Amino acid sequence: MKKISGIYLLPVLVLLVVSSCKKSFKDDTVNNNLPNSVPSALLLTGVLTNLVDLPDGATSSSTQSAMVYPNASNKDEIWGQYYIYNYDYYGNNTYDFDSGADYYTTLTNVVAMESQATASGGAAINPYEAMGKFFRAYFFSKMSLERGDIPMTQALQGLKNLTPAYDTQKSVMIQCLAWLESANSDMAQLINNPNIGGTGAGATLGGDIFYGNSLAQWQKVVNTFRIRLLLELSKQAADPDLNVPAQFAKIIADPVTYPLMQSSSDNMQYVFLESVNTNYYPQYPEVFGQSGSRQNLSLTYTALAGSLNDPRVYAVAEPSRYQVDTLHNSPTAFSSFVGADPGLDLGTMYNNAGLQRYSFINRKRYYSTHVGEPSIQIGYPELMFNIAEGINRGWAAGNAETYYIAGIQASMASYGIPVNGTYTASFYHPVNINDTYPTEDNANYNTYTININWNTYYAQPSVQYTAGATGLTEILQQKYLALFRHSGLEAYFNYRRTGVPTFTTGPGTDNGQRIAMRFQYPLSDRSGNTVNYEKALASQYGGNDDINGIMWILK
Repeated sequence: MKKISGIYLLPVLVLLVVSSCKKSFKDDTVNNNLPNSVPSALLLTGVLTNLVDLPDGATSSSTQSAMVYPNASNKDEIWGQYYIYNYDYYGNNTYDFDSGADYYTTLTNVVAMESQATASGGAAINPYEAMGKFFRAYFFSKMSLERGDIPMTQALQGLKNLTPAYDTQKSVMIQCLAWLESANSDMAQLINNPNIGGTGAGATLGGDIFYGNSLAQWQKVVNTFRIRLLLELSKQAADPDLNVPAQFAKIIADPVTYPLMQSSSDNMQYVFLESVNTNYYPQYPEVFGQSGSRQNLSLTYTALAGSLNDPRVYAVAEPSRYQVDTLHNSPTAFSSFVGADPGLDLGTMYNNAGLQRYSFINRKRYYSTHVGEPSIQIGYPELMFNIAEGINRGWAAGNAETYYIAGIQASMASYGIPVNGTYTASFYHPVNINDTYPTEDNANYNTYTININWNTYYAQPSVQYTAGATGLTEILQQKYLALFRHSGLEAYFNYRRTGVPTFTTGPGTDNGQRIAMRFQYPLSDRSGNTVNYEKALASQYGGNDDINGIMWILK
């Protein structure tokens, strides 16, 4: 009996040993100190954070460089010719486009967010899959606007497909518009009947840093962004596959089905935090002396604002001290606001800036606090100008002037400039004009009370809306002023599409004194997806990854 028992026990012991080994191996591959899955809400927060394009690229100091905004470029405003560097230690004004933003990792997190929502009780239609459609449209369209054809249909498959084919830019735009239509529909269903979203965590939106998990607010963003994207397609408006005018008209004519932003309170904007030093506004008191005089206004902006006698220049800029202290011009005269030509050689600009011949960014507004102003990503003023532009182009019925006026007034209101009343402007005035390293703590600000009268401003022929080509230019000029420090590359995209306002070039902009027309493809495409990369270049840009190449959307 003992012998028999021993014979039967041996296989059992062997099985236990084998089983134990297998369990041990599995345990060794799992870190029990880390979660095995990430909640959809947390993934949503990360995606929203990576969506943000911040002023100055959020890399203006060692503190700010720790911020988690990998896709922000610290030259968006340079390429939009809003402000420019006057000292090469901090940067330059060249159109030296590289690979631009790469959102594929972020989009992988979108896929994970959707999967986790389904796994945690979300139904086929749930808040996260609706948001996922918006994110796909936002990120894929932005990468395409920067580069042209991009991998989309075969992208995000991981090891299943490491060499995805490129979709044409036209295909990308058609699909992005379709995602936005579907996202709007799904959000409407969830708003009207939240129970269809399923049960559990996957059925309830969480982690939203913009709107506190309000799908009603996000539905407005979806449709507002769709209006923007349709305007990006203005050069291809006659393409029957896109049907741009009809899509635009459908949205404008049916605000119940396609709700849009109704005021600036609906802005999708990033708010900076006083309590977290990695969430400070990029310019803040501690870096005042380091960079407060290293960024002067661009002539592109100041010349336009000056030609319109536009009071917004008082909020965003300071008068040239040379104009005021040496030439004794009024500090509130529009002629005292002098930007530098972006095309100037940087050495010449540095010398002129040292002589106080240029206007600097308004240091009271942008350097006196840690929170600055909210950074608008998609906003109501821009929407008003986009609708005005679409109506001006004949895409829909309506009064373009009504939207045009609403856009101007909303933009001015964001700076505290009233329709009628007074505005108090604050301009930095160094105690010693040769002091190039001031600190915000001992900054000397002079204040001026400026009378604002809307009727006087709007009565100017250069401002008052007129139909046709002149009116279109007026709309685009006002949109440019409204986008100052906001919405990433939108000002550049608008210039590239319309030529308004006129951007200047020269030795300082490099690139053969040309404005670059596109970004290059990432190095990973060149080295890891070579065959498809070369096919994409051959079909678009004559085989060259040329930053001056003209993509389909601009033809």
